[in-house]
Formats: sequence, C-alpha cells, structure tokens
Amino acid sequence: MELIWLEDYLALAETLNFSRAAELRHVTQPAFSRRIRALESWVGAALFSRTTHGVSLTPAGEHFHNQAEVLTRALHQLRRDTLEVSGRGTRLLSIAATHALSFTFFPKWVRSNEKVLALGNLNLISDSMQACEQMMLRGDSQFLLCHYHQHMGSRVETGQFKSIVVGTDTLVPLSAPNKTGVPRWCLLGGKPVKYLAYSAQSGLGRIVAARWGNKDRAFTLETIFTSHLAATLLSMARAGDGVAWLPRTLAEDDILSGQLVDAGDPGLEIPIEIRLFRPVARQSRAAELLWAAFERV
Repeated sequence: MELIWLEDYLALAETLNFSRAAELRHVTQPAFSRRIRALESWVGAALFSRTTHGVSLTPAGEHFHNQAEVLTRALHQLRRDTLEVSGRGTRLLSIAATHALSFTFFPKWVRSNEKVLALGNLNLISDSMQACEQMMLRGDSQFLLCHYHQHMGSRVETGQFKSIVVGTDTLVPLSAPNKTGVPRWCLLGGKPVKYLAYSAQSGLGRIVAARWGNKDRAFTLETIFTSHLAATLLSMARAGDGVAWLPRTLAEDDILSGQLVDAGDPGLEIPIEIRLFRPVARQSRAAELLWAAFERV
C-alpha cells in the first residue's frame, strides 16, 4: 500500500469525479483510475460505486474515510517530526487562512504577540474555506484560521480537531447608497433584491446559507453574481451592483466613508467567531509552542 493511494482516495471521496480528482492530483485520469483500483485491490473491497449517474462511496468506502484522513495526516506529520529531529527539517509552520482573514485580521493578530513571530518561520496559505479544510485534512497545514458559526457545517469539527476563539466579527448586509444616502438595494422593501452571493467553496457562504438560505424571510434575493472571494463581492457592492453579506472587519473603511450602508435592520446581521483550528493529536515541538502562544493572545 502506498501513501499516494490514500491521497488519491481522499481526492476522489471529496470530488466524486474521476477527472476532477485526477486534475487535483496532477495525474492523467487513466493513471489515477489504476491507482484507485490498486487501493481497492489492497483493501479487498470496492470503495467507490461507478455508475452512469456518477461516482459514490460504497459502505466500505464510507467506513474507510475517517481513518484514511487520520492515517494520511499522521504519516505526513511523522515525516516532518522525524526530519526535525534529524536536524534536516525546517521549522516552517503553515497556517491556512481564508482570504478575508488573510488580508484583514491575520497581520494585526500575529503582530499583537511578539512570541508568535519569534518561534519560527510562519507560512501563511490563503485560500477558500473548502481548500483550507482539505489542507488540514491532508496534513499540509498545522493550523486553520477561519470565520466560524455553529450552524455552518465544517469538515474540521470532528473529534480529530480542536479550536480556540481568537476574535469576533459580524456579517453585515451592505449596499451602496443612492444620492439621498439610503441603500440602493434594500432588504426591507418587499421587491426582489440583486444579490451578490458566495460560492459553495466559501465558509462565509455556508454561514449566510445556514442563517438565511432556507428560512422564511421578508425579502427575496435574486442572485446575479457568485464568488468565493469576499473582496470581490465588496468591490461589486461598492459599485452598486447588489447586496452582499460582508465581514465588518473587511468592509469597515467603506462603511465609515459612507461608500456602503446597511441594507436592512440590525436583525439581519450575523454575529460570527474567528477560530483557530488544529489537530487533536500532538504536533511538532515548534507547532505546540506556537499553539501555546496563540492561546495566550
């Protein structure tokens, strides 16, 4: 059994699409399919059901999933720890952070504790929530910094990970004002409102959907644009293209300057946390020292 087989399995379990998984693994689809079959042969059971309607996990594949994630992450961690002990490894510590927090919260947060920067070379990886979760599950990053809401649903909420609250934020529905200063797009008027939405890869999108997606509400949203980047939605909201639920930490300057105004009453705002996640399993000495420093921030 080879580690790449486990990584292939996790890519396919995530995408349920052979061509997309092969692309993520930087291999041709025929070669990727052969490696999946090799893993299934080693296990002795089919892990995926292949039909004309698509790909799905078999009961055996579902059972295999959690432990495959744990084992893959543990093997990567074992290699890093062994290299560090041998003196050949670097003290590079990776923090995966969602785009919005990478540009706003992270720099001030890290600078607020001198001990954090003194511990070693920090590698910030900025990406969507979905990509950051995958990095954590694969063991490519020791930490994940993200916006969090208890109803959002996350793959790092299992017993394999733990977290601390390191800040707070608020998702605010914002619109550009018209010439009289009232929102160009108002959620209280009864008419359909042009909506700038987050894509499925976005953690903020999950939060908005959990709060307002399937709720009875006094407003109607007409989605006209979708992106996983809050900064893109901010720019389009500022230009008057529609309403977007934006982190106050990101939109604060635009709110203060009057370029963006509340599109509804305060009851439409969504209080959220900023959390730092890590695996429950013990990490390298450098990672444990960094976690201890973060806990004291």
